[in-house]
Amino acid sequence: MSSKPEVLFVCVHNAGRSQMAAALLDHHAKGRVVVRSAGSAPADTINPAVAQAMDEIGLDLSKEFPKPLTTEAVQAADVVITMGCGDACPVFPGKRYLDWQLDDPAGKPVDDVRPIRDDIDRRVQALLTELVPASA
Repeated sequence: MSSKPEVLFVCVHNAGRSQMAAALLDHHAKGRVVVRSAGSAPADTINPAVAQAMDEIGLDLSKEFPKPLTTEAVQAADVVITMGCGDACPVFPGKRYLDWQLDDPAGKPVDDVRPIRDDIDRRVQALLTELVPASA
């Protein structure tokens, strides 16, 4: 069992919002949080505009890929965050479930993805402050 909090970001295709959230939390947490992302119907690849928007802030998603949502991933997580996509997750007692209402970057140009990325970044940093207090 890990003593680090575990966070699972879930979105239907796991190609945009959940990938950005996972990369941003992993970046800010610097190893203090276990981060995963998954989707109920994973796409074939990461959204190119999402990859570009993340690359602009120095986070490389080129080695990432959409992953299927599993019951095991939900069971392992302390916090499960759906990304406003109406995805359903298995519900287990003792887990914290959040739904972040976010615009879908699918089909949008990078200029429209940046505000979504920045919104996710603010939410991720607030979550990190809750999960790992500064004194930890």
